[in-house]
Amino acid sequence: MQYETVFILTPVLSDAQMKEAVEKFAKFLTDNGAELVNTEEWGLRKLAYPIQKKSTGFYNLIEFNADPQVIRKLETAYRRDERVLRWLTFRQDKYAAQYAAKRRARRAAQPEVAPVENKED
Repeated sequence: MQYETVFILTPVLSDAQMKEAVEKFAKFLTDNGAELVNTEEWGLRKLAYPIQKKSTGFYNLIEFNADPQVIRKLETAYRRDERVLRWLTFRQDKYAAQYAAKRRARRAAQPEVAPVENKED
């Protein structure tokens, strides 16, 4: 079964701590027999409403193939980690999986935009 999980990490983390948390959950999935399809870091975004008195959070997406029993273990891991503010995991139907594949292909086809340097003469 193909699943997609989005989780929000607390904004007080440094970049390295945020990446470590994402790697922890990706490793948790692979250790439990899941096959990772895609991971995306959406960055620091404003929340629709405050959660634990925080108005922003680091959004992350992981798409994976796994047995349904893995989901319960993953959500228990989310509950135990104090860095996670919210999460949502759902099973993709065939249409959602096709859309996700198209979205990944479209993102891969886009050239990376280099930052513009401000040069003073």
